[in-house]
Amino acid sequence: MAAFIAENMAPIMFLSLVVFLLLGYPVAFSLGAVGLLFFVVGVELAPLSKGSINLAWPLLQSLPERIYGVMSNDTLLAIPFFTFMGLVLERSGMAEDLLDTIGQLFGTVRGGLAYAVVFVGALLAATTGVVAASVISMGLISLPIMLRYGYDRRVAAGVIAASGTLAQIIPPSLVLIVMADQLGRSVGDMYEGAFIPGVVLAGLYASWIFLVSVFSKTAAPGLPPEAVGFREDNGKRGLLSLLILTIVSSGIGYYVMSKSTYKGADFVILIMAVAIAVAFVVAVLNWILDKITGFRILSRLAQQVTFVMVPPLFLIFLVLGTIFIGLATPTEGGAMGALGSMILAATKRLFDNDPRRFNFAIIKSATESTAKLSAFVLFILIGARIFSLTFYGVNGHIWVEHLLTSLPGGATGFLIFVNILVFLLAFFLDFFELAFIIIPLLGPAAEKLGIDLIWFGVILGVNMQTSFMHPPFGFALFYLRSVAPRDAYVDKVTGKLTDPVTTGQIYWGAVPYVVIQCIMVALVIAFPGMVMHYKSAGPVIDPSKVEINVPGFGLPGAPGGFPGLPGLGAPPSFGTPPGLGAPPSFGAPPAGLTPPPAMPAMPPVPAMPPAPTAAPEALAPVIPAPPAATVPSPAAAPASTPGQSSLDSLPAAPSIGGLPADLQPPPAKSN
Repeated sequence: MAAFIAENMAPIMFLSLVVFLLLGYPVAFSLGAVGLLFFVVGVELAPLSKGSINLAWPLLQSLPERIYGVMSNDTLLAIPFFTFMGLVLERSGMAEDLLDTIGQLFGTVRGGLAYAVVFVGALLAATTGVVAASVISMGLISLPIMLRYGYDRRVAAGVIAASGTLAQIIPPSLVLIVMADQLGRSVGDMYEGAFIPGVVLAGLYASWIFLVSVFSKTAAPGLPPEAVGFREDNGKRGLLSLLILTIVSSGIGYYVMSKSTYKGADFVILIMAVAIAVAFVVAVLNWILDKITGFRILSRLAQQVTFVMVPPLFLIFLVLGTIFIGLATPTEGGAMGALGSMILAATKRLFDNDPRRFNFAIIKSATESTAKLSAFVLFILIGARIFSLTFYGVNGHIWVEHLLTSLPGGATGFLIFVNILVFLLAFFLDFFELAFIIIPLLGPAAEKLGIDLIWFGVILGVNMQTSFMHPPFGFALFYLRSVAPRDAYVDKVTGKLTDPVTTGQIYWGAVPYVVIQCIMVALVIAFPGMVMHYKSAGPVIDPSKVEINVPGFGLPGAPGGFPGLPGLGAPPSFGTPPGLGAPPSFGAPPAGLTPPPAMPAMPPVPAMPPAPTAAPEALAPVIPAPPAATVPSPAAAPASTPGQSSLDSLPAAPSIGGLPADLQPPPAKSN
């Protein structure tokens, strides 16, 4: 039994973690407890594991360093920055201004308030990155208005919850920061890759509202004409003025950026920045002219929309624009966004003369909420580090990798299986828990199959949105439930008794958007170009035009040089070294040296005579003499006498002249 447990430690450990989580224990403590418990078991069972367990007590000494590595991770600093930025904006009333103005913009169009919720949800997602802030603010502001004008409760609840979850896929998303950190990729690349899928997903939400308003006219009615404000003196709405301002400012932005080398999401963000700057300047001039002369070049609606849209779009450029074009890291962009949110809130308080827009209580509340969320993330990450130390020690990553890479269908089969797995786990786990537990196990297998990890991360990011939406544990549904009316109430404007919103209506309203999110996952898998454009983003550099200028260090005629240093002048000439003279000539050899004579040609060796058959003594071999000696004829060779060796009949070897006496060959030995 012990040997079986030792050889299957990885799957047993993973199943034990699932059991702990299903029992309701906190995720951070479940991860740490399972990791330490199985570390002790693994050390004791290591001799029985046949090499599959690589755990020893000294390995625990690396645990403090791993925890310190979590706390010193600069990338994770972006999480508190973006959280603080979103909470300040939510508490300063920016969402309220956006929803009111955009709702007036759509006016009497059927589903106009729902379109406004989707549009504002996308803007809040691009400026806050926090689901709770988006859902709660839109639930407090939009839900009573939608109920007042007869919206179906399922439609109203579903569109508010779904639009709030856009903060998880549209940058600067907290999920994408954690995803990039766990996959070992750049947060900036992850942001660029997720930008287009986030916008497309918001478009799919709006498309669903369009279908609902077409096929069910009472489910999403438009505002009554008397509820539409910002009209001109003649009663017109002034939409033409807004349209002209939008076209002109966008055209100027496109013209300015067309001369640059930026592409993809960088190009779009920079066009937005230039266009909103142009529109803001025109709106300010219109406001000044109206105050001084009473003459206006823009309608009231166009001016109001411009002033309301400037803060979020300014923050989008301040955060995403600087990250995309490489001026700031995500952490630096988050810091600028946090500071920018406070500046915008203070400016809003100054112009509206409303202390509720920005005060110390807002800063204190936002700081406390940011500290709680940051501590929550940090504790989960520390628990995940403890768990991974043991899980990798029992070769759990190899078990998971072999399990996933052996799936049928290759990369496509792997993506389908992983997305189904994440979708099912999202019923029980939060997106942070999924990112810290599941992603580190899936990333190596995806990379081994040749899947781009940015693309893989965006696919999972879209999928993890469902963890906020599908019953019974969707956090966006809980956020909306906390602010939706539980009992019948009297509307402040109409004075009518309004029915409450039930939990079942919130759940049923979320179902169509869960299906849309699953469709979006399939679209990202089918069209990877929506994400892979991040590789071509940024300025294009022609290597043939790259010039490298090295400073001349003050040399005369050389470019550059260090200021303040005197010219060094030309190097001194040392001339010819004294006493050496000209090099010798290696021409012809001196007199007395002649080349050695050529070696004489070897004469042909005479043929061996046939062996005699009469006398055995005649069988002695005849060895020819060197070329300088005379070779006797075989016939003249004297016959050997009995008792005499045949070698004695050979001629004497020639004397080797010119050798010293001690190197002469020894004399022949006599018998």
